[in-house]
Amino acid sequence: MKFMSQSSTRALAMASVCIGIGGWVASPALAQDDAGQGDAAEQEERVEDDLHTRQVDYEGKIIVSATGLKQLDLLAGTSVLEAADIQNNLSGQVGEVLAKLPGVSATSFAPGASRPVLRGFQGERVRVLVDGLSTADVSNTSADHATTIEPLTAERIEVLRGPAVLLFGSQAIGGAVNVIDKRIPRRVPEEDFHLDAIVAADTASDLRNVGASLDVPLGESVVFHVDGSFRETNDLEIGGLQIAPALREAIFELADEEQAEGEVEEAEELREAAVQSGVIPNSATQTWTVNGGVSFFSGDSIFGASVGFYDTDYGVPGRPGTEHAHEEGEEDEGEEEGEEIVTIGLEQFRADALADIDLGDGFFQRLKVRLGYSDYTHTEFEGAETGTVFDTESFEARLELAQSETGPSRGSIGAQYSYRDFAAVGEEAFVAPNTTEQFAVFGLQEFGPGPIQVEAGGRLEFTDVASDVVNASRNFTNFSGALALVYETDEALRAGVNLSRVERAPSAEELFADGPHIATQQFEIGDPDLGTESAWGVEGFVRGKIGGAELSVAIYQQWFNDYIYLSGNGDEEDGLPVFVIVQDDADYFGMEGEITFPLFSKSDVTVLADLRGSYIKAELDDGSAIPRIPPVELLGALEAQTDAFDIRGEVQWFGAQNDVSTFETETDSFALVNMSVAWRPLPSRENVTVLLSADNIFDVVGRRHASFTKDFVPLAGRNVKASVRLSF
Repeated sequence: MKFMSQSSTRALAMASVCIGIGGWVASPALAQDDAGQGDAAEQEERVEDDLHTRQVDYEGKIIVSATGLKQLDLLAGTSVLEAADIQNNLSGQVGEVLAKLPGVSATSFAPGASRPVLRGFQGERVRVLVDGLSTADVSNTSADHATTIEPLTAERIEVLRGPAVLLFGSQAIGGAVNVIDKRIPRRVPEEDFHLDAIVAADTASDLRNVGASLDVPLGESVVFHVDGSFRETNDLEIGGLQIAPALREAIFELADEEQAEGEVEEAEELREAAVQSGVIPNSATQTWTVNGGVSFFSGDSIFGASVGFYDTDYGVPGRPGTEHAHEEGEEDEGEEEGEEIVTIGLEQFRADALADIDLGDGFFQRLKVRLGYSDYTHTEFEGAETGTVFDTESFEARLELAQSETGPSRGSIGAQYSYRDFAAVGEEAFVAPNTTEQFAVFGLQEFGPGPIQVEAGGRLEFTDVASDVVNASRNFTNFSGALALVYETDEALRAGVNLSRVERAPSAEELFADGPHIATQQFEIGDPDLGTESAWGVEGFVRGKIGGAELSVAIYQQWFNDYIYLSGNGDEEDGLPVFVIVQDDADYFGMEGEITFPLFSKSDVTVLADLRGSYIKAELDDGSAIPRIPPVELLGALEAQTDAFDIRGEVQWFGAQNDVSTFETETDSFALVNMSVAWRPLPSRENVTVLLSADNIFDVVGRRHASFTKDFVPLAGRNVKASVRLSF
């Protein structure tokens, strides 16, 4: 790797600046409490605020970490999953955990690899973060690459949509998922130790899953943390035939051709694959994680660090009737033709540091510094042989200054630096080794005490992308900005409109791709001369309370200039259709929303109705459809809540998607019926939750349209799940 040799000076300089500024501005605040101890009640209150201002929704729940801002309406489509929600939607990949939220889908490539899809965007237009920093994996490079997040040990997951996601980079043009984990302690437990644990099992994958985290205080100023998890599944059970009708017909035709050529055994294998049912072969997974951290508390300030390791092995289901491109035509004499079983072994070492510093009563109230380093490797195995190895080393630093709330405006300013050194070695390494370096400054401001407020944000970004192998280097300077006008009623109802202009530099994968991409069954060719992708956007929203109902609705439109996408040109290379990366104008329109209202409330029993929905239409300038856009999705649920029990039944309906691009297959409509019962057996009603649920009760075959593998990797069939969550 070149990271330490080529960019150590720049990275260390940025880290030194962050730490140096942190130490300099912290000194007055730290002097206020030389003993490093504060009032216990004030400390607990500070902890509950997570050491910086956070937006609160109409239910009083924390929505999103937002340094320096109270409402942050620029995040008009924001959602949150707390610990109970994560337990209800537990999965090994964060994309599946979030898939029931309005406007959210998942790539669902395989049980071991599923990334979030936000408002129809995926890949390079969605950022997946850990406390504001990148996950530093290569899940953006290809849909078959796992996201290195263990939802089991997450404290909460924030889904950020709307123009303010530009705070986290232009790569978040479609949105961002921010996972707040427990690696760096944010509070001092009142007890001798604090333990969170969860145990889970299911029937569709024979899941065996356990995770736990432990915080141990040493006095009032130091807290040690450790957490770990283990997850193992077998091949996923499904409700019917594995192969979609159109692909099944193509496989039968291929079998007839093999039969006519005298390849009887191969023809029979193809016919057997076409009618495979009940299970997805080669879809098993095994994942384990371990993390440790420590935090030092001084007054209202925190300094912490953590290290962690993520390890997963998972199968990549093969598309029946195809072979790896590099095997085509290379069969040795006497060897039997056939596709090797492909598995991926992934490892990541990660180190993080945090300084969250109280600056006293001056113009700036808090300083937050985040540093992250990652060493990532994953290997694609073909049977017992090593295929392609992806190796990435990265460093990231983020600094934010939050203003005090005594003046006419509130807000924050900050800077961010990131460096990534990427290399892929092997016959299917379709992207040349490359480096990406980025520096940005950003800010958000909120004006007006109400009922009318104005919010403004901006980000200036400098990006350098280079590859010595192809002797190419590109530099980009991009600016993104957003403006919001908001009206708030006395009844806690907020309505407003956001305007945005966002620019995104092309990624190294879009610039330098040139080779067979087996995960997408395409031979991809990038363009080193790509220009900046940009978009104008407008978004209207309403959220809050109307009577007893709580709602959140957003309608948005984006007009893209020089939208970057893959386009088939009709050629074939290495047995795969050739797709070239080109630019054209494009439009995205969508709406999403949810409403919850009480149907019955008496004594300690409340019955709620929960309705959610989303719609997206995306097309290029010539009117042709953009591929893998999720169809209309609706969810309706009834939930009865008591002190000890919550009982929920829901139906999630997915419409047919017939508006498809060239070379893309259509998907049929389907509905999933789910039920769950949550029991809190202890008098405190908070420390233990036992959950029993049944998903896809009628065992239907469903295919997620956003998935590259929808024709041969359907969703799980009937699945009975049980889990126990503990917190002491």
